[in-house]
Amino acid sequence: MIQAGIIGATGYTGIELYRLLRSHPAVQIAWLTSENSAGQRLSDLFPCPWDEPLLAMADAPLAEADVVFLCLPHAASMPAVAAVRAAGVKAIDLSADFRLHDAATYQRWYQTPHSQPALLAEAVYGLPELHRAEIAGAGLVANPGCYPTSVILGLTPLARAGWLAGQVIADSKSGVSGAGRKPSLTTSFVEANENLSPYSIGYSHRHIAEMEQELKAEGGTMNDERQKLQIVFSPHLLPVSRGILSTLYVTLPDSVDEAAVRAAYNDAYRGEPFVHLLPAGKVATLQHVVHSNRCAIGLTFVPNSPTLIVTSSIDNLLKGASGQAVQNMNVLFGLAETMGLRNT
Repeated sequence: MIQAGIIGATGYTGIELYRLLRSHPAVQIAWLTSENSAGQRLSDLFPCPWDEPLLAMADAPLAEADVVFLCLPHAASMPAVAAVRAAGVKAIDLSADFRLHDAATYQRWYQTPHSQPALLAEAVYGLPELHRAEIAGAGLVANPGCYPTSVILGLTPLARAGWLAGQVIADSKSGVSGAGRKPSLTTSFVEANENLSPYSIGYSHRHIAEMEQELKAEGGTMNDERQKLQIVFSPHLLPVSRGILSTLYVTLPDSVDEAAVRAAYNDAYRGEPFVHLLPAGKVATLQHVVHSNRCAIGLTFVPNSPTLIVTSSIDNLLKGASGQAVQNMNVLFGLAETMGLRNT
């Protein structure tokens, strides 16, 4: 059995991860940590039957785990990941701290220096549909962000074909759980209910950096600097508990037709257990994916126009966070990728 530890087990991603791992047929929970609730049990914090004790991270026996999942805020994960790797244990980090390959880029978008730049070279971006082979041999996996997962999966076939360049508009809506469990006025019921709020729109949201990093690596930029890929990103807070829907607007080259685009998507995702390419005339919705580890993708072609509209939906707590982390663990340990996860 794989011994798994969770650092930061009492946030939304942490408790979702615990639920997945405790029912995983190849995993045993080694220990859980929570800095704010150390000394208590899960059942003290959640209406659940699980009396698992919560430790402070300083008391966690890191070396007793085969893999450690880190569900911490950005910046807080850097020293924790370093401690896990120093103990010789594989790490799957759900923060943003190791997703970007360059320390200067991280500092630009997160306004804090990266304290573990040597580990950036070790980290593999944990989107299995793109980096399955590299993940299999990794010691440190950087679990992607929720918005980027929906956008990158939605656009990768275009990038690989050389059809993704210039300005791409990503209009995304996320359920309130994407903001985390810490209370705030913005996510309180009265503020969020019956409302739809854009935030960090244009070119300011931190997740743009990993979207562009991964799509450019897949080929999403032209040699002409004027055609360089730029994601214009407009996230919105949607008054539902979970789920993300990204609507992506792309201008295709004149020579590219619908048949070629559909062929590119079919080729890219043939055999992928968690990517559901919808038939012509269908668009992705939250109901396609909530409570599953699946990404649904729909393709809409605007008549007499080079505009392609891609709809891409995921569950932000599963394919956008904890489910994808388990998928990465399965790849790391050579297990069936779907083990312990729903793809229906």
